[in-house]
Amino acid sequence: MSTHRYAEYEDDYEDYEDPENTADVLDERPRRGVAHLVSALGGLLLTPVALGLLSWGGLRQQQLIQATLSTNRDSLGIALLAGGAILLLVVASLGALSAVGPILGGLIYGVLPGVAAMAVPDWGFRLVNLMPKSDIAYGVMDFLFIGGLLGVGFLLVGSGLANALVRRRREA
Repeated sequence: MSTHRYAEYEDDYEDYEDPENTADVLDERPRRGVAHLVSALGGLLLTPVALGLLSWGGLRQQQLIQATLSTNRDSLGIALLAGGAILLLVVASLGALSAVGPILGGLIYGVLPGVAAMAVPDWGFRLVNLMPKSDIAYGVMDFLFIGGLLGVGFLLVGSGLANALVRRRREA
């Protein structure tokens, strides 16, 4: 008779599978194609809208303050800023599905134009000239040349990378 306190429960553990025999189960990871597609589409479609809203709202606020030298606020400008910020939050949250969305959105609409405009300012003007002339284009140009697009782009890429690293750590 064994003196181990769990010896009488030995037959409860007879059905336990050895982890070495479950290697084939680990090879069958769930497919994540739909998550990658939803995240990528969200990042590619929502990021420019969010940046446009932020740029336009910021321009309206800037023009109001500079033109009137007062601290009055433009409710539409504030709503545009809030809407752009919320959309950027949605893009960053898409990283929970897949890191592809925030990384693509951040690289394409933030980091690449920002680096191009900082390295060769003429490229920045050419990029903005591709947009129709409007307050949004002027707002994007301001946001581009003050480094706002570059900063937002790096934050989105960082968000995507952080989500990817957390997912990898959980799977390991």
